[in-house]
Amino acid sequence: MSNNTIQGDLLAEPAARAPARSDRSSFAAQMLLSLRSVPVFLAFVVLTVVALLAVFAPFLIRADPIAIDPLQRFAGVSAEHWLGNDAFGRDVYSRLLFGARVSLIVGLGAAAASLVVGLIIGVVAGYIRFADTLIMRVMDGIMAIPSILLAIALVSLTGASLVTVLVAITVPEIPRVVRLVRSIILNVRSEAYVEAAISLGTPTYRLLIRHMVPNTVAPLIVQGTFIFASAILTEATLSFLGAGLPTEIPSWGNMMADGRMYFQLYPSLVLYPGIILAFTLLSVNILGDVLRDVLDPKMAKRT
Repeated sequence: MSNNTIQGDLLAEPAARAPARSDRSSFAAQMLLSLRSVPVFLAFVVLTVVALLAVFAPFLIRADPIAIDPLQRFAGVSAEHWLGNDAFGRDVYSRLLFGARVSLIVGLGAAAASLVVGLIIGVVAGYIRFADTLIMRVMDGIMAIPSILLAIALVSLTGASLVTVLVAITVPEIPRVVRLVRSIILNVRSEAYVEAAISLGTPTYRLLIRHMVPNTVAPLIVQGTFIFASAILTEATLSFLGAGLPTEIPSWGNMMADGRMYFQLYPSLVLYPGIILAFTLLSVNILGDVLRDVLDPKMAKRT
């Protein structure tokens, strides 16, 4: 190898890395610019507050969220119980804070699990031709079942617990991630530089890691935000229907389920968790749209 070739390779490396640094700075600048919008800023503030309340819930609560006190049933707002008590004498404020923790755990867990599993299966389906048909038919079969019914069936078969609910929420989301990753891999695989790398005998693992999988990162980030919101809503729905987390676990869905029988007399038992749930989901969807527009400018122009 000549000295000129070596020097050319050395000079090419910084040039190749420069766009990555530029892309990161551009992404940060666009996100900061998006925060100038009032709805986006409010969504960011809401999610930040919910996350902080969930993380520091043990230090912010006024009473044990699962402690039952029959003498305090439907007690009003007081210095000790900031939002009153529910039908079992449990502190509503403490249950709201721990409900935020449960919702974030379910949302993050379901999003992470579905993205990781969907990425692996999607890469296999998109790169290995003979496995594509079998994998996609299985994914189509899962998608043919309504997600809420599939989740209820899984919870009913295995029993109510946090792990069971996470699995029940994650399984219906995996096919959507698989289809997304598969379409990206198929598009990238047909590119000239990928075909050239294959013809030159580039190892499969290097081809996937360096050229194919990085193209899925931006779409998966956007997809993850919507899975996050969908998982929180599904958990609340399952708990409200009595097919989710055990009733003693404080979650927003359980709180609304416990308070629905007394809604006419004590509407706050349903309104408090319902309003927080609605604002959290709205904030996640708003920030997800912003991420989509920043990471895919073509989508921003269409909308």
